Amino acid sequence: MGFIDGSLVILVLITALVIILFLKTAVVVPQKSEFVIERLGKYSRTLAAGFHILIPFLDRVAYKRSLKEEVLDIPSQICITRDNVSVEIDGVIYLQVQDSKMSAYGITDYYRAASQLAQTSLRSSIGKIELDKTFEERETINQEVVYAVDEAAQNWGVKVLRYEIKDITPPQSVMAAMESLMKADREKRAEIARSEGERQSQINRAEGHRQQEILFSEGEKMKRINEAEGRAQEIELVATATAEGLRKVAETLSSHGGVEAANLRVAEHYLAEFGKLAKTNNTMIIPSNLADLSGVVATATSVLDKVRTPDTMETTGAAAPQQKTQSKGSEG
Repeated sequence: MGFIDGSLVILVLITALVIILFLKTAVVVPQKSEFVIERLGKYSRTLAAGFHILIPFLDRVAYKRSLKEEVLDIPSQICITRDNVSVEIDGVIYLQVQDSKMSAYGITDYYRAASQLAQTSLRSSIGKIELDKTFEERETINQEVVYAVDEAAQNWGVKVLRYEIKDITPPQSVMAAMESLMKADREKRAEIARSEGERQSQINRAEGHRQQEILFSEGEKMKRINEAEGRAQEIELVATATAEGLRKVAETLSSHGGVEAANLRVAEHYLAEFGKLAKTNNTMIIPSNLADLSGVVATATSVLDKVRTPDTMETTGAAAPQQKTQSKGSEG
């Protein structure tokens, strides 16, 4: 009975030892990771993602490397620009392990090495440019740092993907001077823009005034032309109407009873106008022959006879040659 109990205890101990050894030698490598295995202190192999069994007491996991992209903060440091201005700059660098074996045996600590090399490269790049250009040429500075660090990191099995400057902090006095300069530059641009606006406004007003004057003068010109044409047409129409009236008066006087009608018309007008004069004036001069309407009519008749005489003479003159021609014809 005692022998069976002792055998059972030994079996349990062996089982426990096997389980412990299995747990110690079984390795599960996560995705995007690699484990560097050493056998008796020497590099043996690199394990990729998955389940692996190691040889107990011979193999061990020496280094664990992540193949993911890693972000490393670069501490802030004081850099001196080309024009001897001290600026404080910090940044971040992005790394990725390409070869786990080289990253384990090529350098002791590639994080610290990359950080130190990025700082020295940054100081070198900043020392080549002036303060004003440090803000403008960030991209150039970043590329120079990436190139310098990546060239050295090739022996570490590490790839430097990119570097970014986070903050550039000049001294307070320099910042105050830069703010004053930027304020003056903004005021200058605002004044230039304002003056350009005023100049353009004056030009527009002058152009509008000029066009207004031109249009006004054109309108005045057309108005005067139209008025002149209207007056000319009016004069022509009045003259035509007057000539037509005179012609009709002459024809009427030449007709039978025309002189008597004209005498009557003159007498009526004479009396009408004399009546108006008597209404508008308190004092008036009365002609000595007011009652002698026949004299007034005779005077008007004599005027009409004179007007009619040229027409009679033209008629008589036209008839005389005809009579003379007829007499000569009879003589012949």
